Amino acid sequence: MKILHTADWHLGKIVHGLHMTEDQSEVLQQLIDIIQAEKPDVIVIAGDLYDRAVPPREAVELLNSFFTTVSVDMEIPIIAISGNHDSPDRLGFGASLFRSKQLYLATTIEDIFKPIHFSDGTNDVYFHLVPYLEPEQVRHYFQEESIQTHQEAMERIVRQIEEEMTEQARHILVGHAFIAGGMESESEERLTMIGGTPYIDASIFKSFDYIALGHLHQPQKIKSDFIRYSGSIMKYSFSEANHKKTVTILEIDERKKTINTIPLKAPKDLRIAEGYFEELLEGKVVEATTDYLQIRLLDDGQIIDPVTKLRKLFPNILRLERKHHLVHHSLKEIQSIKEKQKMTHEQLFASFYKEIKGTELSEERAKYVEDVIQKVMVEERGK
Repeated sequence: MKILHTADWHLGKIVHGLHMTEDQSEVLQQLIDIIQAEKPDVIVIAGDLYDRAVPPREAVELLNSFFTTVSVDMEIPIIAISGNHDSPDRLGFGASLFRSKQLYLATTIEDIFKPIHFSDGTNDVYFHLVPYLEPEQVRHYFQEESIQTHQEAMERIVRQIEEEMTEQARHILVGHAFIAGGMESESEERLTMIGGTPYIDASIFKSFDYIALGHLHQPQKIKSDFIRYSGSIMKYSFSEANHKKTVTILEIDERKKTINTIPLKAPKDLRIAEGYFEELLEGKVVEATTDYLQIRLLDDGQIIDPVTKLRKLFPNILRLERKHHLVHHSLKEIQSIKEKQKMTHEQLFASFYKEIKGTELSEERAKYVEDVIQKVMVEERGK
Protein backbone atom coordinates (compact mmCIF):
# COMPACT_ATOMS: atom_id res chain seq x y z
CA MET A 1 0.00 0.00 0.00
CA LYS A 2 1.29 3.42 -0.94
CA ILE A 3 0.45 6.34 1.38
CA LEU A 4 1.10 10.05 0.80
CA HIS A 5 1.64 11.94 4.07
CA THR A 6 1.32 15.71 4.25
CA ALA A 7 0.36 18.24 6.95
CA ASP A 8 0.28 21.86 8.06
CA TRP A 9 -1.27 23.50 5.04
CA HIS A 10 -2.41 26.55 7.06
CA LEU A 11 -4.80 27.65 4.33
CA GLY A 12 -5.70 31.31 4.81
CA LYS A 13 -2.26 32.12 6.24
CA ILE A 14 -1.12 35.74 6.34
CA VAL A 15 2.66 36.29 6.48
CA HIS A 16 3.75 39.80 7.46
CA GLY A 17 0.42 41.19 6.27
CA LEU A 18 0.50 39.32 2.95
CA HIS A 19 -2.25 36.80 2.10
CA MET A 20 -0.68 33.55 0.87
CA THR A 21 -3.78 32.03 -0.73
CA GLU A 22 -2.62 32.32 -4.36
CA ASP A 23 0.74 30.75 -3.53
CA GLN A 24 -0.99 27.99 -1.58
CA SER A 25 -3.25 27.30 -4.54
CA GLU A 26 -0.22 26.73 -6.79
CA VAL A 27 1.45 24.46 -4.24
CA LEU A 28 -1.71 22.38 -3.87
CA GLN A 29 -1.79 22.03 -7.66
CA GLN A 30 1.77 20.67 -7.44
CA LEU A 31 0.50 18.24 -4.81
CA ILE A 32 -2.28 17.10 -7.14
CA ASP A 33 0.32 16.58 -9.88
CA ILE A 34 2.38 14.45 -7.47
CA ILE A 35 -0.72 12.42 -6.60
CA GLN A 36 -1.44 11.83 -10.29
CA ALA A 37 2.14 10.68 -10.86
CA GLU A 38 2.57 8.56 -7.71
CA LYS A 39 -0.96 7.12 -7.59
CA PRO A 40 -1.06 6.59 -3.81
CA ASP A 41 -3.75 4.40 -2.29
CA VAL A 42 -4.43 6.87 0.54
CA ILE A 43 -3.75 10.56 1.28
CA VAL A 44 -3.04 11.49 4.92
CA ILE A 45 -3.27 15.12 6.13
CA ALA A 46 -2.01 15.36 9.71
CA GLY A 47 -3.74 18.52 10.92
CA ASP A 48 -3.72 22.32 10.57
CA LEU A 49 -5.53 22.34 7.26
CA TYR A 50 -6.58 25.91 8.06
CA ASP A 51 -4.54 28.62 9.76
CA ARG A 52 -7.28 29.73 12.13
CA ALA A 53 -10.56 28.54 13.61
CA VAL A 54 -12.65 30.77 11.34
CA PRO A 55 -10.90 30.59 7.95
CA PRO A 56 -11.54 33.11 5.16
CA ARG A 57 -13.87 32.13 2.34
CA GLU A 58 -10.98 31.75 -0.13
CA ALA A 59 -9.30 29.18 2.12
CA VAL A 60 -12.52 27.16 2.45
CA GLU A 61 -12.98 27.18 -1.32
CA LEU A 62 -9.37 26.06 -1.84
CA LEU A 63 -9.74 23.11 0.53
CA ASN A 64 -13.10 22.17 -0.98
CA SER A 65 -11.56 22.22 -4.47
CA PHE A 66 -8.72 19.91 -3.39
CA PHE A 67 -11.06 17.48 -1.66
CA THR A 68 -13.35 17.39 -4.69
CA THR A 69 -10.51 16.82 -7.15
CA VAL A 70 -8.80 14.05 -5.17
CA SER A 71 -11.66 12.32 -3.37
CA VAL A 72 -14.43 12.65 -5.97
CA ASP A 73 -12.73 13.00 -9.35
CA MET A 74 -9.63 10.86 -8.71
CA GLU A 75 -11.44 8.55 -6.25
CA ILE A 76 -8.49 8.40 -3.84
CA PRO A 77 -9.38 8.17 -0.14
CA ILE A 78 -8.36 11.11 2.06
CA ILE A 79 -7.75 10.84 5.81
CA ALA A 80 -7.43 14.10 7.76
CA ILE A 81 -7.40 15.21 11.38
CA SER A 82 -7.88 18.62 12.98
CA GLY A 83 -4.80 20.40 14.34
CA ASN A 84 -4.47 23.07 16.99
CA HIS A 85 -5.20 25.80 14.42
CA ASP A 86 -8.38 24.13 13.13
CA SER A 87 -11.84 24.38 14.61
CA PRO A 88 -12.98 20.78 15.23
CA ASP A 89 -16.64 21.74 14.82
CA ARG A 90 -16.14 23.57 11.52
CA LEU A 91 -13.73 21.06 9.99
CA GLY A 92 -15.85 18.12 11.13
CA PHE A 93 -19.14 19.49 9.80
CA GLY A 94 -20.68 16.96 7.42
CA ALA A 95 -17.97 14.36 8.12
CA SER A 96 -20.46 11.47 8.21
CA LEU A 97 -21.73 12.42 4.74
CA PHE A 98 -18.23 12.79 3.30
CA ARG A 99 -17.40 9.18 4.17
CA SER A 100 -19.47 8.03 1.22
CA LYS A 101 -16.76 9.61 -0.96
CA GLN A 102 -13.97 8.13 1.19
CA LEU A 103 -13.17 11.46 2.82
CA TYR A 104 -12.51 10.67 6.48
CA LEU A 105 -12.29 13.63 8.88
CA ALA A 106 -11.42 13.01 12.54
CA THR A 107 -11.98 15.97 14.86
CA THR A 108 -13.21 14.52 18.18
CA ILE A 109 -11.90 12.13 20.80
CA GLU A 110 -14.66 9.66 19.85
CA ASP A 111 -13.22 9.49 16.32
CA ILE A 112 -9.93 8.14 17.68
CA PHE A 113 -11.45 4.80 18.57
CA LYS A 114 -13.06 4.23 15.18
CA PRO A 115 -10.04 3.26 13.05
CA ILE A 116 -10.23 3.45 9.26
CA HIS A 117 -9.54 0.08 7.67
CA PHE A 118 -8.13 -0.45 4.19
CA SER A 119 -7.20 -3.71 2.51
CA ASP A 120 -5.65 -4.46 -0.88
CA GLY A 121 -6.65 -8.11 -0.65
CA THR A 122 -3.36 -9.14 0.94
CA ASN A 123 -2.51 -6.41 3.44
CA ASP A 124 -4.78 -4.95 6.11
CA VAL A 125 -3.90 -1.46 7.30
CA TYR A 126 -5.67 0.37 10.12
CA PHE A 127 -5.39 4.16 10.47
CA HIS A 128 -5.84 5.45 14.01
CA LEU A 129 -6.71 9.15 13.81
CA VAL A 130 -5.77 11.31 16.81
CA PRO A 131 -6.80 14.96 16.31
CA TYR A 132 -5.25 17.65 18.48
CA LEU A 133 -6.79 17.53 21.95
CA GLU A 134 -6.21 19.36 25.22
CA PRO A 135 -5.36 17.13 28.21
CA GLU A 136 -8.56 18.35 29.86
CA GLN A 137 -10.64 16.83 27.06
CA VAL A 138 -8.93 13.44 27.46
CA ARG A 139 -9.24 13.64 31.25
CA HIS A 140 -12.97 14.30 30.95
CA TYR A 141 -13.53 11.50 28.41
CA PHE A 142 -11.85 8.83 30.52
CA GLN A 143 -12.92 10.36 33.84
CA GLU A 144 -9.36 10.03 35.13
CA GLU A 145 -8.08 12.98 37.17
CA SER A 146 -4.50 11.74 36.85
CA ILE A 147 -4.39 12.91 33.21
CA GLN A 148 -2.84 16.39 33.39
CA THR A 149 -0.28 16.67 30.57
CA HIS A 150 -0.12 16.00 26.83
CA GLN A 151 2.18 13.04 27.56
CA GLU A 152 -0.31 11.46 29.97
CA ALA A 153 -3.19 12.14 27.60
CA MET A 154 -1.44 10.47 24.65
CA GLU A 155 -0.32 7.54 26.78
CA ARG A 156 -3.94 6.90 27.78
CA ILE A 157 -5.16 7.20 24.19
CA VAL A 158 -2.49 4.82 22.89
CA ARG A 159 -3.23 2.33 25.65
CA GLN A 160 -6.90 2.31 24.64
CA ILE A 161 -6.04 1.88 20.95
CA GLU A 162 -3.65 -0.98 21.71
CA GLU A 163 -6.42 -2.94 23.42
CA GLU A 164 -8.22 -3.25 20.06
CA MET A 165 -5.23 -3.70 17.74
CA THR A 166 -4.92 -6.78 15.53
CA GLU A 167 -1.44 -8.28 15.35
CA GLN A 168 -1.83 -9.58 11.78
CA ALA A 169 -2.48 -6.08 10.40
CA ARG A 170 -0.40 -2.94 9.94
CA HIS A 171 -1.23 0.02 12.16
CA ILE A 172 -0.63 3.71 11.39
CA LEU A 173 -1.25 6.52 13.87
CA VAL A 174 -1.99 9.99 12.52
CA GLY A 175 -1.39 12.73 15.09
CA HIS A 176 -0.81 16.44 15.61
CA ALA A 177 1.54 17.05 18.53
CA PHE A 178 4.99 18.03 19.80
CA ILE A 179 7.20 14.94 19.90
CA ALA A 180 10.25 15.43 22.10
CA GLY A 181 13.39 15.91 20.02
CA GLY A 182 11.70 17.61 17.08
CA MET A 183 13.19 20.80 15.65
CA GLU A 184 10.81 23.75 15.90
CA SER A 185 10.60 27.06 14.06
CA GLU A 186 8.82 30.33 14.86
CA SER A 187 5.77 29.26 12.84
CA GLU A 188 4.48 26.64 15.25
CA GLU A 189 2.03 28.10 17.71
CA ARG A 190 2.96 26.84 21.16
CA LEU A 191 0.50 24.18 22.24
CA THR A 192 -1.38 24.79 25.45
CA MET A 193 0.73 23.88 28.44
CA ILE A 194 -1.93 23.89 31.15
CA GLY A 195 -0.67 21.38 33.66
CA GLY A 196 2.82 21.09 32.18
CA THR A 197 4.95 20.59 29.10
CA PRO A 198 3.33 19.92 25.69
CA TYR A 199 6.03 17.43 24.68
CA ILE A 200 5.34 13.74 24.12
CA ASP A 201 7.95 10.98 24.22
CA ALA A 202 8.26 8.98 21.00
CA SER A 203 8.67 5.71 22.89
CA ILE A 204 4.92 5.40 23.53
CA PHE A 205 4.33 4.72 19.81
CA LYS A 206 6.27 1.44 19.65
CA SER A 207 3.17 -0.59 18.72
CA PHE A 208 2.64 1.27 15.45
CA ASP A 209 4.22 0.69 12.05
CA TYR A 210 4.23 4.38 11.12
CA ILE A 211 3.47 7.64 12.93
CA ALA A 212 2.24 10.33 10.51
CA LEU A 213 2.73 13.62 12.33
CA GLY A 214 1.76 17.23 11.89
CA HIS A 215 2.59 20.43 13.78
CA LEU A 216 6.34 20.97 13.28
CA HIS A 217 6.99 22.67 9.95
CA GLN A 218 10.39 21.19 9.13
CA PRO A 219 10.27 17.74 7.49
CA GLN A 220 12.04 15.40 9.91
CA LYS A 221 12.11 12.01 11.56
CA ILE A 222 12.10 11.53 15.33
CA LYS A 223 14.36 8.66 16.53
CA SER A 224 13.11 6.44 13.70
CA ASP A 225 12.49 6.72 9.98
CA PHE A 226 8.89 5.80 10.67
CA ILE A 227 8.06 8.49 13.25
CA ARG A 228 7.90 11.42 10.89
CA TYR A 229 6.75 14.99 10.42
CA SER A 230 5.98 15.65 6.77
CA GLY A 231 6.44 19.39 7.39
CA SER A 232 4.39 22.29 6.07
CA ILE A 233 3.71 22.68 2.36
CA MET A 234 5.26 26.17 2.29
CA LYS A 235 7.59 28.41 4.28
CA TYR A 236 5.53 30.49 6.68
CA SER A 237 8.22 32.41 8.58
CA PHE A 238 11.81 33.49 8.02
CA SER A 239 12.89 30.93 10.60
CA GLU A 240 11.97 28.40 7.88
CA ALA A 241 14.12 30.05 5.21
CA ASN A 242 16.49 27.07 5.03
CA HIS A 243 13.78 24.39 5.09
CA LYS A 244 13.31 22.07 2.12
CA LYS A 245 9.56 21.50 1.89
CA THR A 246 8.43 18.01 0.89
CA VAL A 247 5.67 15.44 1.05
CA THR A 248 6.37 11.93 2.30
CA ILE A 249 5.59 8.71 0.45
CA LEU A 250 5.32 5.57 2.58
CA GLU A 251 5.11 2.16 0.94
CA ILE A 252 4.17 -0.63 3.30
CA ASP A 253 3.35 -4.34 3.03
CA GLU A 254 3.59 -7.39 5.26
CA ARG A 255 7.38 -7.64 4.81
CA LYS A 256 8.87 -4.15 4.55
CA LYS A 257 8.39 -0.41 4.79
CA THR A 258 10.08 2.24 2.63
CA ILE A 259 10.11 6.04 2.83
CA ASN A 260 10.66 8.59 0.07
CA THR A 261 10.19 12.34 -0.01
CA ILE A 262 9.16 14.52 -2.95
CA PRO A 263 10.02 18.24 -2.98
CA LEU A 264 7.44 21.02 -3.09
CA LYS A 265 8.38 24.39 -4.57
CA ALA A 266 6.39 27.53 -3.84
CA PRO A 267 6.03 30.06 -6.68
CA LYS A 268 8.00 32.57 -4.60
CA ASP A 269 10.71 31.52 -2.17
CA LEU A 270 11.02 33.05 1.30
CA ARG A 271 14.63 34.12 1.91
CA ILE A 272 16.94 36.20 4.09
CA ALA A 273 19.42 38.60 2.44
CA GLU A 274 22.14 40.39 4.40
CA GLY A 275 24.48 43.12 3.16
CA TYR A 276 25.27 46.80 2.80
CA PHE A 277 22.64 49.05 1.27
CA GLU A 278 24.67 50.12 -1.81
CA GLU A 279 25.74 46.55 -2.53
CA LEU A 280 22.11 45.44 -2.39
CA LEU A 281 21.11 48.18 -4.84
CA GLU A 282 23.90 47.11 -7.18
CA GLY A 283 22.73 43.49 -7.10
CA LYS A 284 25.98 42.26 -5.55
CA VAL A 285 24.29 40.51 -2.61
CA VAL A 286 21.27 39.03 -4.34
CA GLU A 287 19.91 39.48 -7.85
CA ALA A 288 16.61 41.28 -8.42
CA THR A 289 13.80 38.91 -7.46
CA THR A 290 10.11 38.69 -6.65
CA ASP A 291 10.83 36.27 -3.80
CA TYR A 292 9.68 37.21 -0.31
CA LEU A 293 12.67 38.75 1.46
CA GLN A 294 13.85 39.71 4.89
CA ILE A 295 16.70 42.15 4.37
CA ARG A 296 19.28 42.85 7.06
CA LEU A 297 21.28 45.99 6.47
CA LEU A 298 24.86 46.10 7.79
CA ASP A 299 25.17 49.90 7.47
CA ASP A 300 25.67 52.05 10.57
CA GLY A 301 24.85 55.46 9.07
CA GLN A 302 21.51 57.03 8.22
CA ILE A 303 19.78 55.85 5.05
CA ILE A 304 16.93 57.87 3.55
CA ASP A 305 13.86 55.83 2.57
CA PRO A 306 15.69 52.50 2.03
CA VAL A 307 12.51 50.45 1.51
CA THR A 308 11.29 52.45 -1.50
CA LYS A 309 14.69 52.24 -3.17
CA LEU A 310 15.18 48.54 -2.47
CA ARG A 311 11.68 47.65 -3.67
CA LYS A 312 12.63 48.69 -7.20
CA LEU A 313 14.71 45.49 -7.24
CA PHE A 314 12.89 43.51 -4.54
CA PRO A 315 9.16 44.30 -4.68
CA ASN A 316 8.29 41.68 -2.06
CA ILE A 317 10.34 42.85 0.91
CA LEU A 318 8.41 41.69 3.95
CA ARG A 319 10.88 42.80 6.61
CA LEU A 320 13.77 45.29 6.70
CA GLU A 321 16.04 45.59 9.73
CA ARG A 322 19.44 46.83 10.80
CA LYS A 323 21.82 44.04 11.78
CA HIS A 324 23.60 46.12 14.44
CA HIS A 325 20.31 46.70 16.27
CA LEU A 326 19.97 42.97 16.67
CA VAL A 327 23.56 42.54 17.82
CA HIS A 328 23.24 45.18 20.54
CA HIS A 329 20.28 43.58 22.31
CA SER A 330 21.47 43.07 25.87
CA LEU A 331 22.04 39.51 27.01
CA LYS A 332 19.51 40.16 29.76
CA GLU A 333 16.77 41.04 27.21
CA ILE A 334 17.52 37.98 25.10
CA GLN A 335 17.48 35.71 28.14
CA SER A 336 14.16 37.23 29.24
CA ILE A 337 12.62 36.53 25.84
CA LYS A 338 13.84 32.92 25.90
CA GLU A 339 12.43 32.41 29.38
CA LYS A 340 9.02 33.80 28.40
CA GLN A 341 8.87 31.51 25.36
CA LYS A 342 9.02 28.51 27.72
CA MET A 343 6.37 29.78 30.13
CA THR A 344 2.87 28.38 30.43
CA HIS A 345 -0.11 30.71 30.07
CA GLU A 346 -0.46 30.83 33.86
CA GLN A 347 3.22 31.66 34.35
CA LEU A 348 3.03 34.44 31.78
CA PHE A 349 0.03 35.95 33.53
CA ALA A 350 1.73 35.67 36.94
CA SER A 351 4.81 37.42 35.53
CA PHE A 352 2.63 40.18 34.05
CA TYR A 353 0.73 40.54 37.34
CA LYS A 354 3.96 40.91 39.34
CA GLU A 355 5.31 43.48 36.88
CA ILE A 356 2.14 45.60 37.10
CA LYS A 357 1.21 45.13 40.77
CA GLY A 358 4.64 44.68 42.29
CA THR A 359 3.53 41.62 44.27
CA GLU A 360 3.24 37.89 43.66
CA LEU A 361 -0.07 36.43 42.48
CA SER A 362 -1.77 34.69 45.41
CA GLU A 363 -2.56 30.95 45.26
CA GLU A 364 -6.28 31.70 45.36
CA ARG A 365 -6.09 34.10 42.41
CA ALA A 366 -3.70 31.79 40.55
CA LYS A 367 -6.28 28.98 40.76
CA TYR A 368 -8.98 31.34 39.48
CA VAL A 369 -6.75 32.41 36.55
CA GLU A 370 -6.01 28.76 35.70
CA ASP A 371 -9.73 27.95 35.62
CA VAL A 372 -10.46 30.94 33.37
CA ILE A 373 -7.62 30.07 30.98
CA GLN A 374 -8.83 26.47 30.81
CA LYS A 375 -12.38 27.61 30.05
CA VAL A 376 -11.22 30.03 27.33
CA MET A 377 -9.02 27.40 25.66
CA VAL A 378 -11.85 24.86 25.56
CA GLU A 379 -14.24 27.48 24.13
CA GLU A 380 -11.68 28.54 21.52
CA ARG A 381 -11.19 24.92 20.42
CA GLY A 382 -14.95 24.65 19.87
CA LYS A 383 -15.27 27.62 17.51
